Amino acid sequence: MGFIGLGRMGSNMVLRQLEQGNQIVAWNRSPEPLDEVAEKGAVKALNIDDLISKLEIPRIIWLMLTAGNVVDEILNQLVDKLSEGDLIIDGGNSFFQETLRRSEMLTKKGIHFMDVGTSGGIEGARGGACMMIGGEKQDFERALDVFKAGAAPNAFGHVGPVGAGHFAKMVHNGIEYGMMEAIAEGAAILKYSDFNFDLREVFKVYSQKSIIDSRLVSWTLAELKEDPNLDNISSVIGSAGGSGKTQGEGHWTLELAKEMGIDTPVIEASVKVRDNSDKDPENSPNGFRNKVVAAMRWQFGRHPVKK
Repeated sequence: MGFIGLGRMGSNMVLRQLEQGNQIVAWNRSPEPLDEVAEKGAVKALNIDDLISKLEIPRIIWLMLTAGNVVDEILNQLVDKLSEGDLIIDGGNSFFQETLRRSEMLTKKGIHFMDVGTSGGIEGARGGACMMIGGEKQDFERALDVFKAGAAPNAFGHVGPVGAGHFAKMVHNGIEYGMMEAIAEGAAILKYSDFNFDLREVFKVYSQKSIIDSRLVSWTLAELKEDPNLDNISSVIGSAGGSGKTQGEGHWTLELAKEMGIDTPVIEASVKVRDNSDKDPENSPNGFRNKVVAAMRWQFGRHPVKK
């Protein structure tokens, strides 16, 4: 398989595929990540033409790129160089409507296209991700070994036609926003109560078989162990952006829900907090609440929230 895009997620996904016995031809704009995966057994491509030449026909090429213009840029370079029957998989966080547009463009050229919503953060990319897969059934079966190798056991599924994978991931991230905000609000209430809680102790208990036990709670605990007051975390949360809709998947979810006539007060409130987090004083209760969300983002994605 060819693999383009060796960021925090992409590099770890390549290492996972190699360990599972799949051969990978990799290319990345910056050379350092490419050298790192080559040391572990990936075949280094000098450029896109070189990558294509090193793959057997019909080819499979996985894109792990930031959503937006860069995806179109790479696809435009690939489309006239690939052969009919080749398969491209977009494993990033693209907006599903753009995925549908790209699929239509590629289909006219005889190139197959799949979208994979990938969850689990850097840890999941390395040890086995969660994959929401959209595309034709025959393409899913063709790339099944790739999905099995990259995902944790039973952590992948063919959720529908092209676009369905990115749609499911968009909703997943909207849910994620709400869950993270609820955890952060609870942490702030605990911290500013009269009981002088050690949040490390509380979250240690929360993370052991409670109803709210989750990876998000465990990631909160991990950051609290390193930095009990989150002094080194910014209170400005930020959100993953991309596509023509640069505000991120929480916003995409809200816009679509509004079109469908579905009220989403929890997701809406959590998005609003992120949008306005730069207005909350750093050392205020709301500032701490924001830091907890930012700390989770740092733990699972190394998003730039550290001071």
